[in-house]
Amino acid sequence: MVNPKPNCEQMFDGKVRAWTKGVSFDAKAREQVHRVASLPFVHPIAIMPDVHWGMGATIGSVIPTTGAIIPAAVGVDIGCGMVACKTNINPNSLTRLAELRSQIEAAVPHGRTDNGGKNDRGAWSDLPDETIFAWKAMYQQYDAIIEKHPGALSKNTVRQLGTLGTGNHFIEICLDENDDVWVMLHSGSRGMGNRFGTYFINLAKKEMERFFIQLPDRDLAYLVEGTEYFADYMEAVEFAQNFAFVNRQIMLSRVLDVLCKRFHKFIALEEEAVNCHHNYVAKENHFNRSVWITRKGAVCARKGVLGIIPGSMGARSYIVEGLGSKLSYDSCSHGAGRVMSRREANKTISLEDHADATRGVECRKDSSVLDESPAAYKNIEDVMAAQSDLVKIRHELRQIICVKG
Repeated sequence: MVNPKPNCEQMFDGKVRAWTKGVSFDAKAREQVHRVASLPFVHPIAIMPDVHWGMGATIGSVIPTTGAIIPAAVGVDIGCGMVACKTNINPNSLTRLAELRSQIEAAVPHGRTDNGGKNDRGAWSDLPDETIFAWKAMYQQYDAIIEKHPGALSKNTVRQLGTLGTGNHFIEICLDENDDVWVMLHSGSRGMGNRFGTYFINLAKKEMERFFIQLPDRDLAYLVEGTEYFADYMEAVEFAQNFAFVNRQIMLSRVLDVLCKRFHKFIALEEEAVNCHHNYVAKENHFNRSVWITRKGAVCARKGVLGIIPGSMGARSYIVEGLGSKLSYDSCSHGAGRVMSRREANKTISLEDHADATRGVECRKDSSVLDESPAAYKNIEDVMAAQSDLVKIRHELRQIICVKG
């Protein structure tokens, strides 16, 4: 099969390749992209159709670098990503959806209360066995990182392992084009990864000050390969990415356990689960050159590799297969992408608008999730059309239950 004609637009003297035909790409995000592309160690950037403003670098960016990494481009939810699996559940048995949503919410801590303190409903008060077991294989590496960098210590580590969080993180029960039942969820490295990200962003800024390096944006502070801080950051990133992966696996297991008890049968997975990070950094070879690839809100779409591109609370999501586009560094979007800030969404979207946009989905309809309502996001069909040369659709999912933090 020959890949479709590239959809990308060349920008900023060829320093940026953007898959943004038919989707919004606002001026603020464009300026941010230009600043990143101007750095001397950055190779031509690939911009995905879900692009929107983020700290330091736009979300929906693929940034190849040589000799340095920008911690703010990786972000603070290191390793954030998704997992999805098709099950053997009979779709006709999916009744009493409100009750099922409550059972999932009881099985997986979600949200945030008590300012993240000891009474936080989004963390474990009593650790389940699977969390204890998983942390035993991880804590020594974490302790070694903290011994070198005490300022990176998080007040929540094991208590958040196997928990959902807030914002755009979710757990969904979906039906595909054949009415097969899927479980899909989205979360990351929680407070621990956030603390790592924030700490090393600030450390990079101090390094810029120490060497009198002027940047177009302080959030583009970088760590130089070969230095101790670079090595320490990469160790922390690797740990956070693993934490995020294990976090999703525990949640998936608990949701499947809920379904098992609900339907009094073993819930078999009809296909291997699809797993993908979309906030991470990896060493890869592109255009015959070894580079660091930072995907900030982007998914690996290497030829034949499966990925997940979710829509919003009331929109379709997609299981995709990568087409291996060289120009995009084997990447695709990680979702629909925001068109409204959270503050703007809360001011603009009414409860009636939200209820109408999520009609047919068993989910929260209250004011605290207005910033996650479909109107706050780009049209997922437009996003998919803009990247038709990057991925092909394997399954189209429509959610019937959505759990938000």
